[in-house]
Amino acid sequence: MEFTRLLEIVGDEPVFETGLLLAGALDPSAVRRQLSRWTKAGKLYQLRRGLYALAPPFQKVKPHPDLVANRLVPGSYVSLQSALAHYGLIPEGVPVTTSVTTVRPGRWPTPLGVYTYRHVSPKLLSAYQLIDLGGGQKAFMATPEKALLDLVYLQPGGEAPKYLQELRLQNLERLNLEIMQSLAERTGSPKMRRAAAYLMKLAQAESLDYEPL
Repeated sequence: MEFTRLLEIVGDEPVFETGLLLAGALDPSAVRRQLSRWTKAGKLYQLRRGLYALAPPFQKVKPHPDLVANRLVPGSYVSLQSALAHYGLIPEGVPVTTSVTTVRPGRWPTPLGVYTYRHVSPKLLSAYQLIDLGGGQKAFMATPEKALLDLVYLQPGGEAPKYLQELRLQNLERLNLEIMQSLAERTGSPKMRRAAAYLMKLAQAESLDYEPL
């Protein structure tokens, strides 16, 4: 396969998998060897085995970090501080994209950024939605309420008022407090219920423009 042919096939894709190139009578081994050569030549980024992105100047579409996160570990969704930053619930962006998954946790340094994955049980893999990232890209992300509760669940002492205050949460009117309380109750965890109760208190305090006790 010539590189010009590769550009014809994947030029509009933010990232692509090897399987996209294996239609027809192509030799899979030959395709993989060619992809390896193009990666070494700096024409492609290899994100993980079988997953690639075009490198500049051949890259027409800049891959969004949240889309890359989904594609690196299928079945995951963006959550915790990464989702909170997206929704404007914390005051700053985060340099590492963090997701939740039911498979092994891990950290993926790639040419497109660093991605971390936190493990939760299958029963907690819920309350996420497909987010439009612009430019035709989309990714699965926790709802604002679930992103907060995922953080509480995975952070030791995450329900403590001091820790929740240190997050410097803002724009809490964007939370659906009934949904957050329902999600916390569904876990059956006293820790999650305590966190939801305090987060509701923070949201109510913000709406009245005073500091909670």
